[in-house]
Amino acid sequence: MNIKHKKIPSFKTEDQERAFWAKHSPLDYFDTAKARPVKFPNLKPTLKSISIRLPLNVLENLKILANRQDVPYQSLAKIYLGKQIRLENNLSKVPRSRFPKPHRTALKRQVAE
Repeated sequence: MNIKHKKIPSFKTEDQERAFWAKHSPLDYFDTAKARPVKFPNLKPTLKSISIRLPLNVLENLKILANRQDVPYQSLAKIYLGKQIRLENNLSKVPRSRFPKPHRTALKRQVAE
């Protein structure tokens, strides 16, 4: 099936192009059969600065660990957060039946100790 694709108009400004693509489908202008995956190995993830309050001892221990590994402590914090998030996401995919609920009396006993 040979589909004739429309020609993309030329734009004077990015605003014109943005308005055009907001109203038109790229599928009318590009042949998706010729599309192929592209890798961008030099792209860096977008970073967002945040402020977080940590207990002083946690921050000091993080700095000590980072110093041992010869990395900045903020980078190490990002690594640890990323690992924990991946772990939690993987655990959420495991069926709940694999994690038996602890018995209420056992929980009360742990809290009392």
